[in-house]
Amino acid sequence: MDKQTTFSDIESSSRKRITKRDAFLREMDAAIPWDALVKLVRPHYFEGKRGRRPVGIEKMLRMYFLQLWFHLSDEGVEDAVYDSRAFSEFMGVSFGSGDQVPDATTLLKFRRIVESRGLGREMLGCVNAVLEQKGVMMRGGSIVDATFVEAPSSTKNAAKERDPEMHQAKKGKNWHFGLKAHIGVDAGSGLVHSVEVTPANTSDIAMAHELVRDDDDFCYGDSGYTGIEKREEVESDEHLSSMEWKTALRPSMVKELREADNWTHRMEARKASVRSKVEHPFLIVKRQFGWAKTRYRGMAKNENLMCALFALANVAMWSRAGRPELPAAAPA
Repeated sequence: MDKQTTFSDIESSSRKRITKRDAFLREMDAAIPWDALVKLVRPHYFEGKRGRRPVGIEKMLRMYFLQLWFHLSDEGVEDAVYDSRAFSEFMGVSFGSGDQVPDATTLLKFRRIVESRGLGREMLGCVNAVLEQKGVMMRGGSIVDATFVEAPSSTKNAAKERDPEMHQAKKGKNWHFGLKAHIGVDAGSGLVHSVEVTPANTSDIAMAHELVRDDDDFCYGDSGYTGIEKREEVESDEHLSSMEWKTALRPSMVKELREADNWTHRMEARKASVRSKVEHPFLIVKRQFGWAKTRYRGMAKNENLMCALFALANVAMWSRAGRPELPAAAPA
C-alpha cells in the first residue's frame, strides 16, 4: 500500500523507543506476501458499482489480520485502529488527510467472504507456496501433533445446549470440551504445512495420514501415535506404508529406561528435541495470538480460522528467524 507521509508520521519518527506492538506490526508488514494474498482474494471479493465506495482488498486483509493477531471483535478492531497509532500506521490510515477506517460491518462482510469460500486454508497454501519458492520450507519429513482448543461448555443460551459439533475428551486426569487441531509441520524448518480440525474426541493417530506430504520419507510423532504402522489406512497405502514412522515411547517406559538403558534413553531425548518444533506453532496461536478457546460455533468456521492463524504463525516464525524479505508475488 502506498502510504503518504504526514506530520504525525514525522513526529512519531522522533520517538526514542518503539513499542513491541509497533515492532511486531512492522515485521509482519514487511514479511507478509500482500500481492499474493490480494490476488487470492480478488475473485471472491465483490466490488459492486452501487452503494458506498468499496474498500481495497489489502486494507481489509490488514484489518482482518489485526483481528486475528490481537483476538479482537469486529467492533474492537475498528476502535483499536482509531486508538492505536501502531494499528493506524499498519492499516495505512492517515486521519489528517481524511482517510476513514472500515467500520465493523464492512469487516464482518469481508470475514464472511473468507469463511464461506474457505479462504483460510487457501491462505495457508499461498503463504507456503511463497516460502517454498524462497527455499525456506524443506521436504522429506514431517512432525505431527494435535492440541485441544476449548469451546464454551455452558448451556445458558437460547437453545439450552452446547455446540453439537463439539465433543469432550479426557487427557490424563483432565476433561476437555471443544475441538482438536491436528497439524503437520516440516521437520527441517518447523513451519506448518497441513492443518485438520476435528471434534475433541477424535484420536491423534486417526488423522496422522492426512498430515503427511506425498514426498515425505519419515514422520515424527509422540507416544499417541504408537502402532500407526499397523493401521489399515497406512498399510493399504503404498507411500504411507513405505515411510519410517518415528514415534516416542510412552512416558512410563522412558522412566524405566532412565537407569536400565542409558543409550535408548538418550535416543528418546534426541527424538523429543526434533519433535519440539511442532510445539512452536501451538505456542504462537494459543498464547501470543490468544486463540486458546473457540469463538465460533460449528467446525467449518473454526477450521477456516485455524488455517488462517497457522498461516500467520508461519510468517511470524520465519520473520523471527531473521530471514530476508519474502517475495511479493506467488509463483505462477
